[in-house]
Amino acid sequence: MPPSSQIGLGARVASTRGGRRMTQVALARAAGMSLSMLRKIEQGTRYPSDDGLSNLADALGVDIHRLLGIRETRDSRVNAALPAMRAAIDGYDMPEDGPIRALPELREAVDTAVERRLASQYALLAQTLPDLLTELARAVCVLPDPERHRAAALLTGAYRAADAVAYKHGHFDLSGRLVELIRWAAARADDELQTAVAAYVRTEIFFVSGNLASGLRSLERALDAAPPPQGTQARAARVALHMRASVVAARMRRPDVARAHMTEAEVLVASIPEGVYCGTAVGPSSLRVHKASAAIELGDGAAVLGLAGEWKPGTELPAERRSHFYIDLAQAQLWSGKRDDAFASLQIARKIAPEHVREHPQVRNTLATLVRLQRSLPDALLGYAEWAHAI
Repeated sequence: MPPSSQIGLGARVASTRGGRRMTQVALARAAGMSLSMLRKIEQGTRYPSDDGLSNLADALGVDIHRLLGIRETRDSRVNAALPAMRAAIDGYDMPEDGPIRALPELREAVDTAVERRLASQYALLAQTLPDLLTELARAVCVLPDPERHRAAALLTGAYRAADAVAYKHGHFDLSGRLVELIRWAAARADDELQTAVAAYVRTEIFFVSGNLASGLRSLERALDAAPPPQGTQARAARVALHMRASVVAARMRRPDVARAHMTEAEVLVASIPEGVYCGTAVGPSSLRVHKASAAIELGDGAAVLGLAGEWKPGTELPAERRSHFYIDLAQAQLWSGKRDDAFASLQIARKIAPEHVREHPQVRNTLATLVRLQRSLPDALLGYAEWAHAI
C-alpha cells in the first residue's frame, strides 16, 4: 500500500487540477512530465522528484507547500499581531510596570475575550489580547492573596483565548507554550476547576503529536482529580473532560471507551443548562455536537445523519460549535454520496463562523474531495475552495 503522504499529495494535485479546470493532458504538458507519470502521482502510487513537484506547483499556480499539505497561516491580521502576543507571553513572569484595573473590570475584559473566542473572532482576539495578557500577568505578580488567586484564574481564561488563536492558525509551537502557561496560571489560581480546564486544553498537544493514548490518559487522570460533581460548574468541568475523552477515544478507534465517556457526560449534562462555560461551552446541545464529532472519528456517518434528521444546532450554541456541527455533517453527507448536501452544509458553516471554517483542515479535505469528484465544477464550489485554500 502506498504511504499516506503519496496518497495525500496525489489527492491535492488532482483536486487543484480540477479546480483549475485542467485536464490531465494539459497539466502533464505544462509540468513537463508524461501523462502516465501524472496519473500515477494522482493515484498515489508514485511520488514525483523534487523538480517534478516544483514543476507541478508552477503549472498549477500554487505554492509548493500547498501540494505538500503544509499548513500556512493566511490571515495577515493575525500574523501582524503575533509578535506582540509572543512578547506578552515571553514576559509572563516579569511583566512591565503599569496600571492594573480593578478585578471586576478585568473579569469583564476576559469575558469579552471568551465571547470572541467562542464566536471565532481570532483576528480581533490577536489584536486585543497582548495588553490584557500583560496586565493580568502584572496582577498575578503584585496583588496580594486572595486577589492574586482570582487574577490567576482570569489569566487562565485569557491564555485559553490566546491559545485558540495560535492553535486554529497552525502555530503549534506557540500553542504548546500557551498550554503550559494555562497550567501555570491554573496552579496559581488554587482552583480545582481551573486545573480541569488546563487538562482539557492540554489535549491539543496530543492531537498535534498524534500521541492520543497519552492524551486519553491525561484526561482520565484529570477526571480522577476533578472536584466532586456538586454544583453546576463542577459538573460542567467533568462533562467537558468526558466529551473530549470520548472524541479522543473515537479517534483511537476505541468505540467502547468513547461510548462510556459519552454516557458519563449525558448523565451529568442532564442537570446543566446550555451555555455554562468551563474552558469550553457545556450543555445538552454542546453534547450533541460532540456526539457528531465522535461519530465522524469512528467513521459512522449514519449516526451523524440520524442526529441531523432530528436536531439542528440553535443560536444557544456558540458560533464555533454550531459551525463545527455542519462541518461534521458535510463529511457524513459526502460519505453517503450526497455531494450537493455536503456543499450546502459547508456553506452554512461558513456563514456561521467564517474564520473558524477557513482554518479547519476537515473543510479543506471535504472541499478538495468535492472538487475532485465533480465533472462540471460549479463556480460557487470553485470560489469556496479557493477561498479556503483547498485548491
